[in-house]
Amino acid sequence: MSRKTLKALFHMGVKEYKEEYERRFNDENTIHLSVNIGENPAFICQTPEIYKRIIAVERLDKDVAELYYSLPEIAIEQFTTRCLIDEILLTNDIEGVHSTRKEIGEILQDLSSHNKHNRFVGLIAKYVMLERRQSMSFKTCLDIRKVYDDIFYEEIKSTDPENLPDGEIFRRSAVEVQSATQKVIHKGLMPESKIIETFEQSLAVLNDNDIDIFIRIAVFHYLFGYIHPFYDGNGRTSRFISSYLLSQQLTPLIGFRLSYTIKENISKYYKAFDVCNAPHNKGELTPFVEMFLNIVELSMQQLLETLEEKKQKWDYYCQNIKNLPNADKSNISILYDVLIQAALFSNIGISRDELINHMKLSENTVRSRIKLIPESLLIVNRQKGKKCYLLNLDEADKLFDE
Repeated sequence: MSRKTLKALFHMGVKEYKEEYERRFNDENTIHLSVNIGENPAFICQTPEIYKRIIAVERLDKDVAELYYSLPEIAIEQFTTRCLIDEILLTNDIEGVHSTRKEIGEILQDLSSHNKHNRFVGLIAKYVMLERRQSMSFKTCLDIRKVYDDIFYEEIKSTDPENLPDGEIFRRSAVEVQSATQKVIHKGLMPESKIIETFEQSLAVLNDNDIDIFIRIAVFHYLFGYIHPFYDGNGRTSRFISSYLLSQQLTPLIGFRLSYTIKENISKYYKAFDVCNAPHNKGELTPFVEMFLNIVELSMQQLLETLEEKKQKWDYYCQNIKNLPNADKSNISILYDVLIQAALFSNIGISRDELINHMKLSENTVRSRIKLIPESLLIVNRQKGKKCYLLNLDEADKLFDE
């Protein structure tokens, strides 16, 4: 954070604290929001830090997009799926919900065959909507409830029905957020009429085109956590909505990186909530906006570095395909290329069906060409009975070193 928070300044002298609050609140560039945090009207100071982050995010996005779309189609598909699986894994992990890449990957393979009552089916289906660039609306409280129902309703109904929303739209009873040591660190708004009123105000902020979109996304993410409209699933619903909103403004892949970076910076994430929730911070949300935009910038930077590294490795291995066994035979070099992409960009490999579709060959032809690759160079994984293939890059390196 670029400046001391009002919460911190409160303990440094009442006079200085009041003067600094008045200066920040009444600055001509301050954004005033039609929502209260406790008894205080919310506001954001448009600090140089905020705009530095926004400019950095936009610049990084251009670099990420240029690199991402320079990759082969299969690499793009595989890397997107890999990031999607990791995002779901980590958004669950943040909430202490155990899941595995294998479990998520198997559901992802064929969503239509899975019962909506089973865990994660709704969450995975929603993230698939990001991958397919399907549009969503966030104008009303019912829009938020629909997202929640799509993700969690059937699953919670079958496993923990007492945690279903029991109000007109949201929850009717109180809810508390506890730390790992069971200390109450935040109480969600009450009663439901207050939840609805504050959510309507929050949605008005989200849809206010006079405010920069990245500031709006950050503010809405905070307000969702502050209101805490549901008994369960608030964090995952909020992160999904933020992922969707970011994916509409930036390279879509950013929608599958948010939880990854939040998890890496979880103490800063929770601290920003704690600071802005504090009464002595007087409704200033600048610290949270700065933190959130930093998270987005880090996500973009890490995404760029990951893609650069994988692209560099792909170029290296492709240049050395000629040194691999049987690479001079019909289309084997193309098969090697695809298997290299699978090793670098996928979570588990490429299936035989995907190979058939990509290489435009019959199943028998693909099977016969796979047999031309030595077993030591081929890693075979199984998922739901299907074989998935990728090149053993460690073994390939040994051949290149000879």
